[in-house]
Amino acid sequence: MTDRPNFLVIMSDEHGPMWSSAYGHPFTRTPNMERMAEAGATFDAAYCNSPLCVPSRLSFMTGRYVSGCEGWDNAKPLPSDAPTWPYLLRSAGYDAALSGKMHLIGPDQLHGFGEQLSYDPHGGGHQADDAARRPDLSTGGRHPIYLWEDGVPTADEPWPSVKEARAGTGPMIAADDATEEAALAYLRDTARRDSPWALCVGFVAPHFPFIVPEPYFSMYYPEHADLPNSPPGHLDSLPAAARRLRQAFNFSGYAEDEIRRARAAYYGLVTYLDDKIGRLLDALEEGGMAENTVIVHTSDHGESLGEHGLWRKMNFYEQSARVPLQIVWPGVIDGGQRFSGAVSLVDATATILDAAGLGKEDVGFTNPDGVSLLPQMMGSASEERDFAFVEHLAHGTDRPRAMARQGRWKFSYSHDRNAPDLELYDLRSDPGEFRNLADDGVHEAVQKRLASRIMEVWGDPDKLDRRIRDSQRSRLLIRDVLGGEASF
Repeated sequence: MTDRPNFLVIMSDEHGPMWSSAYGHPFTRTPNMERMAEAGATFDAAYCNSPLCVPSRLSFMTGRYVSGCEGWDNAKPLPSDAPTWPYLLRSAGYDAALSGKMHLIGPDQLHGFGEQLSYDPHGGGHQADDAARRPDLSTGGRHPIYLWEDGVPTADEPWPSVKEARAGTGPMIAADDATEEAALAYLRDTARRDSPWALCVGFVAPHFPFIVPEPYFSMYYPEHADLPNSPPGHLDSLPAAARRLRQAFNFSGYAEDEIRRARAAYYGLVTYLDDKIGRLLDALEEGGMAENTVIVHTSDHGESLGEHGLWRKMNFYEQSARVPLQIVWPGVIDGGQRFSGAVSLVDATATILDAAGLGKEDVGFTNPDGVSLLPQMMGSASEERDFAFVEHLAHGTDRPRAMARQGRWKFSYSHDRNAPDLELYDLRSDPGEFRNLADDGVHEAVQKRLASRIMEVWGDPDKLDRRIRDSQRSRLLIRDVLGGEASF
């Protein structure tokens, strides 16, 4: 056993916390998330820093907001010289390994991890014996690059995953099973007792496709196959940003039973994932490492699941932007703690480094944006962290978008020099986010305060808009020239 703590970072995908019993859901079973809540701290208002896979994960890896690390969209690689928390832990003597998904695109498939134990079905890096499962980069394995100057596209057909929901298995289930198997082998290796280690386990679940093996589908269908909460007339009065997203993916044309089946399959995927979390926790205990391991469970973003007429992510509603965040450190963090203040993934990054004994002055990070949550979990902080900043700078929109959450208030800003789209919600009186209070004349002070927090991060939004558009054009030019040789 080493003096420094080990780290087990479990990252689920497209995992809205409200769809779990650990966060109060009435029937979705997550006993192992409940187990973590009893053993450590749970954050009830944790947010991703971008409601999209690659930008969110690059922000988490670097501890910087998306506009700071320039991980604009799913086709923007992180530069290989960017410092990441795996690099920093390795510089302090840790073994750092990745099993499964981190969605690292481009030529660098590790970004500080010493090895990739199991393949990432959404990335480009695989071990040699997984070559048959590699995406064909010449025929669409890469993410599209969307030009904002072309506007938001219009999908001709409804997004297909809702109609495909069912009991079954497929490549994503196989990938998660392989990820679990490799992670358990790593934890059971006797070498783990010789030096400190950090293992990041990236599962695809509960990300679509909404296909889950039995018995998980029948746990929820048909008995618990519910429908989204949509007050009369709500879909006819959606804000402009939500209307653009519905246009881009065509989230319409679904029969009621198709929606019920998709939601039931998602609930099944959440429980399927929870069982895997439980087996990882069991392996720590069986290996005698539980008392000296910091466990962090979070996700890259949520899943809209039909709420507000939306599916997938790429919006700032709670279902899309909120993530689970649970941290366990036996003997250091008391169990059963719940925190209501807003936090985000960059704070989780800062917490990992703080727990490893790495401070801002000696880690080499460039302008980290997160704040360590360790002091408040240990009861030594003067006040609870209560601020989250989220950006969407990719497809599904045609302009920079940002959200600031503090206290009961959530403010969203979609940039337009002449007429920006604004949304303000009071989550205490309107947790469903059905009443937009922006520019109502009553909450002007709150709106100005949160708008100023966004501009503190962005600086000049017109310059940010130009940087993103320039990046889209230059990457598309390079991809066109390189063709199948381009790895982003």
